[in-house]
Order: sequence, then structure tokens, then C-alpha cells
Amino acid sequence: MKLNISYPATGAQKLVDIEDERKVRIFYEKRMGAEVEADGLGDEWKGYVFRIAGGNDKQGFPMKQGILTTGRVRLLFSKGHSCFRERRTGERRRKSVRGCIVDANLSVLAVVVVKKGEQEIPGLTDVTVPKRLGPKRASKIRKLFNLAKEDDVRQYVIKRPLPKKEGKKQRFRSPKIQRLVTPVVLQRKRHRMALKKKRVVNRREQAAEYARLLALRTKEAKVSERKR
Repeated sequence: MKLNISYPATGAQKLVDIEDERKVRIFYEKRMGAEVEADGLGDEWKGYVFRIAGGNDKQGFPMKQGILTTGRVRLLFSKGHSCFRERRTGERRRKSVRGCIVDANLSVLAVVVVKKGEQEIPGLTDVTVPKRLGPKRASKIRKLFNLAKEDDVRQYVIKRPLPKKEGKKQRFRSPKIQRLVTPVVLQRKRHRMALKKKRVVNRREQAAEYARLLALRTKEAKVSERKR
């Protein structure tokens, strides 16, 4: 069985192939989400605690949370379910998935390091994988760099360098900042509010004109009835 081990603190993950089946028996009969001590995998894993995140069996069918069996079941999936992506709007499809209990028929088991042990694991705990993308929302950029409302957020956007071409200047790509308050945004807001007030005034004038015209027509109708 292979273990796909991820370590959220560094953002790294490592695929470990375990030949000895007796070592992976510590995961058998455990459900997804359960925490397992990894001392049985070897001395280098002493003190580590894993959380079972999922896995695939030898035919490639994924484990699904909430299905309390070790075998395969066929379920009707729709939008919002895990292990399913709708191809058309409103589509439902019956698919085979594996239960959330670990057994010997799995080929890959995904686990997350919850507690770090005594030793460093090469390629997992001794490296740091930087995040490829920074925050887009203006408030989150302010929170990341501890900025005040008066500071210009645009100077602190995390840019991504593009592959450099020969004889050309280094180019960067930066995300479009969302919810950024600029003078143009405030001007548009003032314009929308002015249009809204204008519509309200027009409606009141039209309602008053209609009421005046209705009163005039009613008066004329009463006068014509008296003449008859």
C-alpha cells in the first residue's frame, strides 16, 4: 500500500510505498477522519499522529465519507456531492464508490500529519512549499500586511514572475484586487445614489400629477351628472 502523506505546516506532501503489509495494519478498520499513531510504520515515524483523509482502491474507486462499509456501493450523485462533477445542469448519475472504512484492498491511502514526531522526514517536514497565489481581496491583503485604511493596498499585491524570455524585460502577473475602494468606485456609487433619488422624485411628481388629474376628472363627471 502507498501512503500519500501531507503536512499542512509546510505545504509539502510525500508518497511513501510500504512493502510490508503488517506495518499498515494499524490503519485497518479505521474510518476516514480517525487519528492513528504512526509508530508502527518505523522508527523514523515515532511520535507522529496521522488523520485519515481518504484513499483509492486498486481499481481506482475513491473512498467516500459517511458510507460505513469496506466494500463498494453504487450511489446516485448530484451537484454538491463529493466524488462527482456534473457535466450538465441538474444532471444526476449513479457511480461506484468505496466505503469510508480502511481495509487491505486499498492501493493508496491519503493521510494528514496532525502531530509532528521526534525526527525530521526528508522531503516532508524539512522543506517549505510556498503558496503560488496570494490573497485577492483588499481586506485580506490589509490583514496580511497589517495595513490601515489609509494605506494603498495596490503596492502590496503579491506578484508572480512569468518565465523570462531572452532579450526581454522580466514580466510579472498580479491578480485583480477585489472589493478595492477607489475614488472611481466612490464616484460610481454617488452617481447611482443620485439616479435613485432622481427616480424617487420623478415618481412622486408623477403620482401627484395623476392624483390632480384624477380629482379633476372626478369633478367634471359630477358636474355633468348634475346637468342631466
